[in-house]
Amino acid sequence: MKEDFFKYQAQTSLYPLEVEISHAKGSYIYSTDGKKHLDFVAGVSACTLGHQHPRVVNAIKEQLDKYMHVMVYGEYIQKPAVDFCKLLAQHLPPTLNKTYLVNSGTEAVEGALKLAKRVTGRTHIISCVNAYHGNTQGSMSILGNEDRKRAFRPLLPNVDFVTFNNEEELQQITTKTAAIVLETIQGSAGFVTPENDYLLKVRKRCDEVGALLILDEIQPGFGRTGKLFGFQNYNVVPDILVMGKGMGGGMPVGAFTANEKMMDLLAHDPKCGHITTFGGHPIIAAASLATLQELLETDLMEQTLVKEQLFRSLLKHPLITEIYGKGLMLAPMTPSAEITNDVILKCKNKGLVLFWLMFEGKAIRITPPLTISEEEIKEGCAILIEALNEVQAELC
Repeated sequence: MKEDFFKYQAQTSLYPLEVEISHAKGSYIYSTDGKKHLDFVAGVSACTLGHQHPRVVNAIKEQLDKYMHVMVYGEYIQKPAVDFCKLLAQHLPPTLNKTYLVNSGTEAVEGALKLAKRVTGRTHIISCVNAYHGNTQGSMSILGNEDRKRAFRPLLPNVDFVTFNNEEELQQITTKTAAIVLETIQGSAGFVTPENDYLLKVRKRCDEVGALLILDEIQPGFGRTGKLFGFQNYNVVPDILVMGKGMGGGMPVGAFTANEKMMDLLAHDPKCGHITTFGGHPIIAAASLATLQELLETDLMEQTLVKEQLFRSLLKHPLITEIYGKGLMLAPMTPSAEITNDVILKCKNKGLVLFWLMFEGKAIRITPPLTISEEEIKEGCAILIEALNEVQAELC
């Protein structure tokens, strides 16, 4: 199958991990060579409840027996989508009460950008240096790394960039600005958390000039930081909330949420201001609803902070210079990108799944399922320390 993988399936890089998958269950992925791999990445923050979680699987099976796709988004009333949007609204601030369901986080970003322009009548967008919001034309336009998008220009005009946590640069938000788009915790930049009430200061500046605040919660959302959404840790409320990844419990999904008055603008002048064939798909919505219910009805979100402290206590090593992030969105840093690369690949061979961050080569991504046990955390951290010891010995 490896030969066919390279021959027929388009690649994202020249050096994929090439693990041939047999099945996955809980916190483990099993390859066709009989090996099991402890998953510290969760499909890049997507498998909130681990692999094959019974509640998600049962919700999918039950919906499959009723109906699958029946109509383009927004025409027919379908219970899984309605129930999800209602439950989500009940657990968000009152101003975030209407949700548009789409197929990915990137599409949600695209919809949020369009909504911001429609609401404000403005075109100027601000993003952050080393921000990552997706790879389609609009989302790539607000990607904060020129090397990653130079080959695809021209992109959207009238986009500027500020440095995350730099308060002085917030004066770039003006009366011409439609929105500033921020990751609540910067992902690809190294799991950088907001400091010194940065998000509150952004909120204040937006209110002063009538700009909208869009928070991208595609990675930190759905319990990964100890709250349902990361912004709830920082006493700030966005105008538009973007989500994806962990929302679907391993299924492809995204959404953006705003207040009813704003969201209804997408329905007229012109109608179908945003449209999607498969958005709100009943199978995906059923999986998303099951995921949200499990998070709300258990202590998984609270336990992320306990598990964070366990990770921090176990990952002490001369080659770990710092650990960025919050909850189960952690990035141990090594002295160099070369060391990080060696460690990740050694762990792969030892049966531990780790991954890289796009713009911070020294970071080791740790974003396991929220369902990971303390024993599994200890098992994986022991493998990681073993790999670090080997790399350290090779450096001597």
